[in-house]
Amino acid sequence: MNSGIMSFLSDTAFEDPWSSFFMDVLSPLSFIKVSSVRMQGLLLLVFAKLQHLPFIQILSTKSTPTGLFGYWGNKGGVDICLKLYGYYVSIINCHLPPHMDNNDQRLEHFDRILEMQNFEGHDIPNILDHDLILWFGDMNFRIEDFGLHFVRESIKYRYYSDLWEKDQLSIAKRHDPLLRQFQEGPLLFPPTYKFDKNSDNYDTSEKKRKPAWTDRILWRLKQQPQASSHTPRLPAPHFALSLRSYVSHMMYSISDHKPVTSTFDLELKPLVSAPLITLMPEGLWTMENNMLISYSLTPEFLRSAWDWIGLYKVGLRHINDYVSYVWVRDNQVSFSDQLNQVYIDISDMPETEDQFLLCYYSNNLHSVVGISKPFKIQPRSFLGEDLLDEAQPQF
Repeated sequence: MNSGIMSFLSDTAFEDPWSSFFMDVLSPLSFIKVSSVRMQGLLLLVFAKLQHLPFIQILSTKSTPTGLFGYWGNKGGVDICLKLYGYYVSIINCHLPPHMDNNDQRLEHFDRILEMQNFEGHDIPNILDHDLILWFGDMNFRIEDFGLHFVRESIKYRYYSDLWEKDQLSIAKRHDPLLRQFQEGPLLFPPTYKFDKNSDNYDTSEKKRKPAWTDRILWRLKQQPQASSHTPRLPAPHFALSLRSYVSHMMYSISDHKPVTSTFDLELKPLVSAPLITLMPEGLWTMENNMLISYSLTPEFLRSAWDWIGLYKVGLRHINDYVSYVWVRDNQVSFSDQLNQVYIDISDMPETEDQFLLCYYSNNLHSVVGISKPFKIQPRSFLGEDLLDEAQPQF
């Protein structure tokens, strides 16, 4: 990320380049941008498959600056807290202080970022009670004791085990019970810092910084309470995370770091199995008419006058990609506890062969809570055909 002030102001007014790039790449695979948060050079993006959207609620996005005594965001963390099928998940991207001698400061910032993830007034449990924490970023932990030549020779011949023993994060986990709860995959790839830009050569500048695994991906599953003779342990809901891959990508050279990725399999038993809203386009949809939308809601869903229903082309990139929308309290035809109806004006839409779908957006939950099945909108000439008596919505 470009952390300059003009870049930040530009990205605040417009979509940042990374979001636009990933939306272009991922939308053909049915991924939608769900949420994002940025603090200077830190950016966190969350995408999800379309079918999961009604079961993802964005609870909080937060920035925690730790640079310049907590007033500057060149260091710190950004967090997105969400509910996924009823489970609490927090995702944190961080940038911790650099340099070999600042390890205590790194650990202090790690603790501070964790402590600042409070959710007062939001009826959200403490982050340590969340079912999953994913924590990653440029953590800047270094390799202690060994000299530059030994480290480079160990990397050259892939003798990583000695280096693991002197990795500052691994050492800290041996002494810190809370940090030890965070798991990490095996470091089977070369240290990802520091490289000459546009090359695969470790730092050849005058400083000749010692290589280190600065870029890390950690996770923590909720700790289950210990059983005792008086309080037998209750069976936990099924929620299991397994690591499939943890690798670096040496072919990228635009930075002095090499990027690191992890792939996980998450297996869970949903605590929520039905969407809060069920959407249904009614009757025959053509380009000439105001179209009728029926929707029903579950008893626990709290509506807002600021809720809205958007009409989208299949393949949307973001919730703001609607081609038309209607506020649920406007254009209302009928409503009851079981069924509500509104109409939406699509007369100005150009004719297209694309398929469409409807999404209900909850202002209170800041999330999509219902999605219709895909359907087609018939062209204006379709009304001229004598099919109105038998026509049905096309799903």
